[in-house]
Amino acid sequence: MRADIMEKIVSLSDGEHIPELQQYLSSLTDDQVTSSPPSAPEGASRRLLLYQHCIPLCESGDLQTEVASDIIGLLMLETHNLPGPSLAQLASLFVDAIKLGKMGSGKSLELFPTVLTALAATEALSYGKGELSGEEYKKQLINSLCSSRWDPQCVIHLTTMFRDVPLAPEELQFLVEKVLRMFLKLDLQEIPPLVYQLLLLAAKGCKKQVLEGIISYFKEQDLLSIMTPIIQNLRHVEGTAILHIVFAVRLDQELGREFLKSVKGSQGELCPFSIALLLSVARIQRYEEQLFDFLKGAITKGFKDEHLQQGSKFLQDLLPQRCSLAQMILDTVKNSVFGWDHVTQGLVQLGFILMDAFGPKAGPFGKTATEGVNATAKTPTQQACRLGGHILLEGFKMHEPIRGEILEQVLNRLVTKTASPVTHFIDLLSDIVVSAPMILLESSSKVTETFDHLSYLPLATVQGLLKAVQPLLKVSMSMKDALILVLRKAMFSSQLDGRKSAVTGFLLLLKNFRVLGSMASSQCSPALSFMYSSHYEGISIGPFICDVSCAQVQVDVHSRYNSAANEAFCLEILSSLRRCLGQQADVRLMLYEGFHDVLRRNSQLASSIMQTLLSQVRRYYEPEQDLLPPVKLELCIGAQGDQVFLQEPLAHLLSCTVHCLLWYQGMRRSARPNAGGSDDDDDEEEGGFQDELQSILESITRRMIKCELEDFELDKSAEFSLSSVGVKNSIYAVLVMGVYEVLIEYNFTKANYSKSLFEELLELFSRYNKLSEILKEKSGKGKSSKSPRSLLSMGFVSTLLTALFRDSAQSREEALLVLRSSGDFLRYAVSVALQKITQLEETGHTDGPDGQNTDKTFHHLCDITSVLMWRYTNIPCAVEDAGKKEKRCSVSLLCLEGLLRIFSTGQQRYPARVAQLLSAIGGTHTNWNASVTEKTAFYIRQFQRALFTQLNGGEEDFNSKEAQLLVNILSVLSRQLEPSSQQFVQMITWTVKICKETSFEDIAFSKGLLSLLFSLHVLYKSPVSLLWELCQDIHSQLGDIDQVPTATDRTVSPGNLTDNSLQTVTLLVLSQVGKVLDEVDWLITKKKGQLVPDRLSDATQAAGQQDPVEKALTLQLGTLLTALNELVQTALPSGVCTNTLLGELSRTYTILTTLVKYVCVCPLKSLIPLYFQVKLSGSHLTPQCYSFITYVQAKLLRETKAIPNLIYSIEQYEKYLITLSKKSKVCKGVVWDGRLSHIELMSTIASQEPEQSQEPKKKRKKQ
Repeated sequence: MRADIMEKIVSLSDGEHIPELQQYLSSLTDDQVTSSPPSAPEGASRRLLLYQHCIPLCESGDLQTEVASDIIGLLMLETHNLPGPSLAQLASLFVDAIKLGKMGSGKSLELFPTVLTALAATEALSYGKGELSGEEYKKQLINSLCSSRWDPQCVIHLTTMFRDVPLAPEELQFLVEKVLRMFLKLDLQEIPPLVYQLLLLAAKGCKKQVLEGIISYFKEQDLLSIMTPIIQNLRHVEGTAILHIVFAVRLDQELGREFLKSVKGSQGELCPFSIALLLSVARIQRYEEQLFDFLKGAITKGFKDEHLQQGSKFLQDLLPQRCSLAQMILDTVKNSVFGWDHVTQGLVQLGFILMDAFGPKAGPFGKTATEGVNATAKTPTQQACRLGGHILLEGFKMHEPIRGEILEQVLNRLVTKTASPVTHFIDLLSDIVVSAPMILLESSSKVTETFDHLSYLPLATVQGLLKAVQPLLKVSMSMKDALILVLRKAMFSSQLDGRKSAVTGFLLLLKNFRVLGSMASSQCSPALSFMYSSHYEGISIGPFICDVSCAQVQVDVHSRYNSAANEAFCLEILSSLRRCLGQQADVRLMLYEGFHDVLRRNSQLASSIMQTLLSQVRRYYEPEQDLLPPVKLELCIGAQGDQVFLQEPLAHLLSCTVHCLLWYQGMRRSARPNAGGSDDDDDEEEGGFQDELQSILESITRRMIKCELEDFELDKSAEFSLSSVGVKNSIYAVLVMGVYEVLIEYNFTKANYSKSLFEELLELFSRYNKLSEILKEKSGKGKSSKSPRSLLSMGFVSTLLTALFRDSAQSREEALLVLRSSGDFLRYAVSVALQKITQLEETGHTDGPDGQNTDKTFHHLCDITSVLMWRYTNIPCAVEDAGKKEKRCSVSLLCLEGLLRIFSTGQQRYPARVAQLLSAIGGTHTNWNASVTEKTAFYIRQFQRALFTQLNGGEEDFNSKEAQLLVNILSVLSRQLEPSSQQFVQMITWTVKICKETSFEDIAFSKGLLSLLFSLHVLYKSPVSLLWELCQDIHSQLGDIDQVPTATDRTVSPGNLTDNSLQTVTLLVLSQVGKVLDEVDWLITKKKGQLVPDRLSDATQAAGQQDPVEKALTLQLGTLLTALNELVQTALPSGVCTNTLLGELSRTYTILTTLVKYVCVCPLKSLIPLYFQVKLSGSHLTPQCYSFITYVQAKLLRETKAIPNLIYSIEQYEKYLITLSKKSKVCKGVVWDGRLSHIELMSTIASQEPEQSQEPKKKRKKQ
């Protein structure tokens, strides 16, 4: 009966009889179909047969999804009833199907976990010729499956399937490794779902392995996909994968903790993908602080490592340069444009964290060093701050949703951080405005709200803010109107800074809203250049404050209507500014400093500005021609109680008037070169201010020449103390000196090389110089004070120096001889140039016209450099000083000091234009095609010859200051040499030769020369051998600690060291020892960071091969220990030398301890090279250290912290050395070599106790 039923079903199972089969099956009763129990062999075989047919059927895709799911569900219910052999056959069926790639849809794989679970519960199964338990059989199946080749199409299905399979830790690890290997064989679009399934699988374990595998895959894809068409697809896939990981971390705290551990343990292996992932996870509150702290630390560490490596040839050769973390972060910003919205918020937060943490800090009294626009970020903190700004700028450009937040946070910091510098935020705002002005207009309301706080902000912040947003004012009338309203209110502020802010803002507006007919500065420049090269040489026409590049926003179209409106607008502002002429001196000073720039940019306002200045000059001008002095100084000061203060900066008023007048006259002449006497006609039309101002200036000049110091109530008996009378005299003196300087510049410009006028100019200088000498004499007796800043403009200083030293025109020789004959005037001219250069180096700008214009300032700097170089090389100090008994600094020496400042300024402020600066020195004879290294080497040779001449002269001819300046110049210039160039090798060879042949008697010169040697040597090779030689020199010169030699016993050391310079040389050597120890410590830290437990086995693969870093470490330390062994035997003078040596010895033993700890976790083969260090330190250095401690104790007769610190470091080193000796027999026998010396030391100290006072004994008992 049952056989008949079976035959009937089989016969109807053909495709043509499907309806009949369905009808027949539905007609069968339960008794007829439930006759195959799994316990019976036939029943089990039938059930297995059913499974074997249903599984391929479900995979075929012929069934509807719902039907296939129902079948799999029914099969799951019956799986646990199958006997062990059937389960084994069924499992093998799945494994074979997977190996053959027959699991396309993966639907039947839902059944596989149930089969494996049931199989694991089986007690015993036949396997080969023996038996295995069900659990072991399952392990064999999984191992076979994971060892076989997988069809890429079923990887995701298999990963999903294994989530439901109970796996032992080792099985899970094997599986995860298999899945991670399959990443490379899948299409990019299949990666995100696989990542998702793998993260779900990681709930079982291997979380760290999963995360590191995913990150490693995308890191490799980044490297392979650069500049390929698939890069866009890769970025989208990376973004989706990041979302999956972040989602998993939110749900699984253990996964988050493993992610933190993984990231912190792989600082050197970060990549743009892992950084993006890190920033995305940082949005989860519980991980935010930890991750940003890690990133901040990793960034600074990266910059510090780069800084250390760039300064050491030893480290550069030892470790290759890796891609910097900063560049990876910027790459992450670029990648985020592909829809990584979940990353952008973290980037914004990171940018502000870096700028807040590493921005400039307020110095003493709230001051900070001005970096300037052209200053390069040199220190790691400056680089980190600059990186934060770049992140925010690029993010602002790329992502519209975060623009509002970035702008708001920048403006908030400008308003709230009033106690600390905000220059980095102002620079960022300026960059944002320049890069995207029209986009920024969408958030103009935020900028307008910031204007309301201008009156309460520091002046520097106001100036920077207004300069940054200036391009926006041209295109946004509402913003301009809001600013004007705020500035008008600020003009009447009770706070001085508020009124100064108003002046700053109004001057900015005047410069940037031109009136119809105004000549652009670019239009004036060709004609004015002609004027500049003739008798108007030295007149400056550049901007003075708030210079804004014309290339920022070219959207201001000056139509006739706008220009007419601008004229009324500008005249109204001028009217408001005139009220400032009755306020404090600081407010007036700002106005005088800004008028020239306004006039240059807005020439149609000339009449109003000049009339304003004329009116102000009249107040302090004495019209009676017979009266002296010609200015009313008493009106320039004010008094309140017993306090006297400056009310009117008269010299600055005259300086502003002179520069504006000269520029106006030059502009008129260039506009009408053939218009004969039209200047007079124009002057009559505009109120006659030219003639009146000229007559006033000529009258002041004539009468100031006649004035004696008594006319100003100033003479040698005048008081310059802090009393009210002394303060008044000091103010008078500064004003008078300023007036003289202004007149010198004006009369030189108007003289047209007239001999008689130059004689008058020299008379002006003699009056100035006499007053200056009195001030120097008075200040020398009392509190030292800086001389007031010169009011000569940078352009005039350049012109004056060129005329004095380089002008060879026959027609001008007689007139210039008048000025050249005065040594005081020559020194004054070079001293002012030196003052201007120093100000430029420190602040990035100078006083006077063109002071804020980078290009013009650099042009003047080039001219000054050329003149100073010519003067020094053609008239050396030895020639100039011959026959002179006066102790004043020679002109050549001042030129040399100026050159030092210029070269330093060029590298700091104009790093990209150093080649242009060097080319300008030689003028037309310079090879413009030569490299920077070649140009630098050419001038280095000139200064080398000068120094060689100094050293080869007699002892009386040696000029210590000149030699120091030459060494400093060589040090600065050598930074421009490429370390791999032949010129650099020649430089270091010459320096070594000079050091060997020179007797180090002058302390300052010795310090400079050795510092130069060390700075060059570290960029050429490791300096440890040099240090050893110097330590031998010091030892031979000072003798041993147990027998200090007398003067007759000492030999001449190879380095020609003398008693005068020994302490300086020793401290320099110890300082360099400290730097070498820093490098060794850094290397050990690097090696320790690479000791990942999973990779320790790699170290044993190269049997017999020593790691190059370990080899370099042992060589460095070995030579350094030998050098220190020389010093600890040397009878060093007590004090700073002995204390410094004790400190470096303590550091040395601390680093040796770190090295021993490192070796303890390395393979035993690494112990062999350490043996020599242990032998050297234990047998040689340690006993000598204890002897040196005895020597120091005997000389000092008092306790010092350095000694117990050193003893503790030695004992810690020996402690870990004993631990290492137990691990290996290599280091036994050398650990205790120094112990007897330690005992001797204790007995020596005990024997000296009766000789000491009782008070130290009491202290010792208390301890």
